[in-house]
Amino acid sequence: MSHHESNKRLAVLALAALGVVYGDIGTSPLYAIKEVFGGAHHPVPITPDNVLGILSLFFWSLMMVVSLKYVIFMTQADNKGEGGIMALMAMALRPTGQGSVQRQVLVVLGLFGAALFYGDGVITPAISVLSAVEGLEVATPAFKPYVLPISVLILVALFAVQRHGTAAVGRFFGPIVVVWFLTLGALGLSSILESPEVISALDPRFALNFFEANRLLGFFALGAAVLALTGAEALYADMGHFGRRPIQVGWFLLALPSLLLNYFGQGALLLRDPAAIANPFYLLAPGWLLYPLVLLATMATVIASQAVITGAFSITQQAIQLGFCPRMVISHTSDQQMGQIYLPGINWFLLAAVIALVVGFGSSSNLAAAYGIAVTGTMLITDLLAFFVARYVWGWPLWRALLGCSAFVAIDIAFLAANTVKIQDGGWFPLAFGVGIFVLLSTWKRGRDLLRKRQTADAIDIKSFVRGIEEIPRAPGTAIFLTQNTEQVPHAMLHSLKHFKALHERVVLVAVNILDTPRLENANRLAVTRLPNEFWQVKVFYGFMEKINLPDALDWCSADGLSLDPMDTSYFIGRETLIPSMDSTMSFWRQKLFVGMFRNAGSVVNYFALPANRVVELGAQVVL
Repeated sequence: MSHHESNKRLAVLALAALGVVYGDIGTSPLYAIKEVFGGAHHPVPITPDNVLGILSLFFWSLMMVVSLKYVIFMTQADNKGEGGIMALMAMALRPTGQGSVQRQVLVVLGLFGAALFYGDGVITPAISVLSAVEGLEVATPAFKPYVLPISVLILVALFAVQRHGTAAVGRFFGPIVVVWFLTLGALGLSSILESPEVISALDPRFALNFFEANRLLGFFALGAAVLALTGAEALYADMGHFGRRPIQVGWFLLALPSLLLNYFGQGALLLRDPAAIANPFYLLAPGWLLYPLVLLATMATVIASQAVITGAFSITQQAIQLGFCPRMVISHTSDQQMGQIYLPGINWFLLAAVIALVVGFGSSSNLAAAYGIAVTGTMLITDLLAFFVARYVWGWPLWRALLGCSAFVAIDIAFLAANTVKIQDGGWFPLAFGVGIFVLLSTWKRGRDLLRKRQTADAIDIKSFVRGIEEIPRAPGTAIFLTQNTEQVPHAMLHSLKHFKALHERVVLVAVNILDTPRLENANRLAVTRLPNEFWQVKVFYGFMEKINLPDALDWCSADGLSLDPMDTSYFIGRETLIPSMDSTMSFWRQKLFVGMFRNAGSVVNYFALPANRVVELGAQVVL
């Protein structure tokens, strides 16, 4: 690829990234300043010192948390191009041994962080769209009864277009977000020019003086200030959709300058007119621009929701491939950019939860009380996992790893602590939502491990089995048995032998292994071993972000002497019926939950892209 083509592709991806990745954090000016000074919970009095102190807090939070931590540092902690807390956990687990305490701690941290991300994923679309549509009330109170219905319709439309894919959505949304950021900057700059003294808030001493003069109130203000950081974790989770460079270019060239200009512009407006706290964002604009600005803000907030939606898709796919989530239907929506996917099940689940939030809380101010606890919890867990990656994967000395992560940990602990006071006012919802997701993820992992243990307890060694089958009749054709361990006789094979009293003339045991790397080269895809009596062992390897197509992968076996005729090959899979047991090491209620998840998991045939007319399913009962 030429230098010109490379730059052109970078520009296209940066534009699409603006439309997906930065829509979330780009709409924070709609409500962040308003909630700090005019929120229903512990509002900060509007005085010149307080305004400058909060602006300084916003500036340094954006620089330290978003710019330094996420855009510069965390985008380096990619798992071969993929970001997000599940990819980070997979990296952190590499040097740990199976069953070790450190591994168990890292798994719990990763799963809980991912669960909290889903909690953030349902609040962000709700608060963003509501805050934009509420701008109609600034124009005239007559619109107030229509705010909720309009918000719900917009959200339904947003989730309905997800099936078209991130690239299509990003290309459509990208230019709108560019106009949005330019508008943010222009509105903020015009206000700053009227009150240029707000520029002095770049000095961090204003933030320090604010906390020194308002210790308790400053602590509460942190809980509202975190609204300016919405979308930072989604930025990292969405890295696989666009890549590191487009995300960095979009942030430093457009998103960050525009956000800072608008926040400082709102601060300048409050210095001139404290009554503007009623809605400082919309009151920055002249009257004739109000209705176009509401329309633009509504489109921007629709786009804001895109970051957490696509982040949820990425994290769910990673969880499925790593064995923490049941199989689901996954559609790959781009043949040019890897990682662009659509999960209809997650999409409609999020929509239902978001609508319930909008109707239940009723306003952006009420939702602001619910926001923060989930996202700051995920941010803190990201810090801890990043420490393990830096120390044990990158090989940093202990002092360097501690020094690199301790500042981020201290900042995120402060934000998390400040948000704990909002639990009773609505923060319980994302916390409860996240705990529910964590229970599902951990139950699936625990149940799969228990099922594997039950299936291998009385397993027969394949090599000894192969040596004793000379008297068994052989039927023409090839039988492929999917198994988790090619060293043992699959239960499906034993059931097939029991029913048909014969084996195929060629038997292939296939195990699919998902590695902790996003993608593999085809040269590393297979490991083929030939056994006596026309038995074969095949291990197929995939990265955790790859779409599995088993028939295509098995075509590569011909290089090792195993040529498969698709019309002469049958795939045998086991269909287990799980029975809970009071004597199990797993609690009975979790067994029941696992059985329900197992029964409703996606089809094995679809997951492995098997030809449906060549598949034979054999049932068995397994007591947990």
